[in-house]
Amino acid sequence: MAMQLDTYFGSFFLCIFCFACFLNFPAEAAVRKYQFDIRVKNVSRLCHAKPIVTVNGRFPGPTVYAREGDRVLINVKNYAQYNISIHWHGLKQFRNGWADGPAYITQCPIKTGHSYTYDFNVTEHCGGMHIFCGYELRFTVPLSSCRKKEQWEWWNSDVETLVNQANKLGLPPSTSDAHTINGKPGPLFPCSSKHTFSMEVEAGKTYLLRIVNAALNDELFFSIAGHNMTVVEIDAVYTKPFTTRVILIAPGQTTNVLIKADQPPSRYFMAARPFMDAPVPVDNKTVTGILHYKGTPNTVLPSMPKLPAPNNTNVASSYNKRLKSLNTPQFPANVPLKVDRRLFYTVGLGANACPSCQNGTQLTASLNNITFVMPKVGLLQAHYFNIKGVFKTDFPDRPPVPFNYTGAPLTANLGTSLGTRLSKVAFNSTIELVLQDTNLLTVESHPFHLHGFNFFVVGSGVGNFDPSKDPAKFNLVDPPERNTVGVPTGGWTAIRFRADNPGVWFMHCHLELHTMWGLKMAFVVENGKSPEESILPPPKDLPPC
Repeated sequence: MAMQLDTYFGSFFLCIFCFACFLNFPAEAAVRKYQFDIRVKNVSRLCHAKPIVTVNGRFPGPTVYAREGDRVLINVKNYAQYNISIHWHGLKQFRNGWADGPAYITQCPIKTGHSYTYDFNVTEHCGGMHIFCGYELRFTVPLSSCRKKEQWEWWNSDVETLVNQANKLGLPPSTSDAHTINGKPGPLFPCSSKHTFSMEVEAGKTYLLRIVNAALNDELFFSIAGHNMTVVEIDAVYTKPFTTRVILIAPGQTTNVLIKADQPPSRYFMAARPFMDAPVPVDNKTVTGILHYKGTPNTVLPSMPKLPAPNNTNVASSYNKRLKSLNTPQFPANVPLKVDRRLFYTVGLGANACPSCQNGTQLTASLNNITFVMPKVGLLQAHYFNIKGVFKTDFPDRPPVPFNYTGAPLTANLGTSLGTRLSKVAFNSTIELVLQDTNLLTVESHPFHLHGFNFFVVGSGVGNFDPSKDPAKFNLVDPPERNTVGVPTGGWTAIRFRADNPGVWFMHCHLELHTMWGLKMAFVVENGKSPEESILPPPKDLPPC
């Protein structure tokens, strides 16, 4: 049954600001220009004021609008005291890693007082994406939102100070004091009645909500009291529609849902709180916004949705199993059926010696027991200009020593090897990658983001991946297509993609804490045979290292 969609786009950020791309009717490609001035501004939440990084002095900040085929030029001028780079999460940046943004991966950061123009084309995307701004210190900075609505994590204390203190101790920093919806924590928090996001709707109309989890460290359940949501898109790719009362969304993921204002006119809470089914501390408080039917007095108390328990693995698993690619002639699921190279990466925590740390060790994280060391030169520059000594291309295809990955917790021999080690991949080859969680210290869910590509999530399971049995259960017909996927707690996830985008492409856990600890690596995708299959030359204003 066809649904009429009213011309209202609500956008919920679970942090940051939005890149809204529309793939609907053919239109002549346009050149869209934006100016982003990065400034530090004092903002008050939860009875505390502190300086945060903003775009154009606004909080929430600007939205970038584009259509399929458009060229976008965004000049970023850095007036903040931090070195800055911006990642356009979900944009593939075909042959154009220079515009991807992660500092010391595809560019060196923009220094204070300097500028850089991100110049890219929008191709093969639909829906909404989001944008991350990173300090050179490698933690994500909350910036702004899409349209009127957003969410992220809020710390009352200065985040840089917390991170530095934690690193000196060798321990994780404290969890956030609140999540927010479009920068507002909602009335369940102190000093926050005026900091509550409210979305007005008219009875009988249907609304598209763009929901983004840009929180730093928490997967989130999200629900709206009394209302069903129809999931139609994930990570800017259309899905087979299905109706649900609750969605699960990991950091770095986006979900578009339709809701119909079909309930008695009133006020209804939209609420989110973390999902965590491992013994790991999280900010377990509930953030709320209000779905407000037009004409309802503000004195009406909103009703609260029933969110799953924070450790409800069954809800999380059943939700993810319902995600399928649309797979129509217009939007096919081009799943690689022939695999050229199979990779198996273990995901784990660890502890390396640190005489000055509190316990004599520094918590760390690794892939295949390798903790990634950030270089001092952008990896893409080093690859393009053949600069020696910056990285090696010997990242192993599988872990050095097989073991019972998800058995009893392992608390001894937790040291990792350190290095800037990349995996070289032939152009246009097909890759199958199995990401296996481990019980090194503890099992935990890990959302992984791959820059430069979408991939198909062909399989997932609990326990150790069995290469002789599990591939027979893979969905090779209509698996969900994403750029960020959660590896389940004590389990595994298998993805497939075609390496048709030459360059250096970052892959990392989207829990910022784990990325900071080294849970990351990069692929070097070689050039093809023709200029059209090769990396574009770098722009003249690329920031120097």
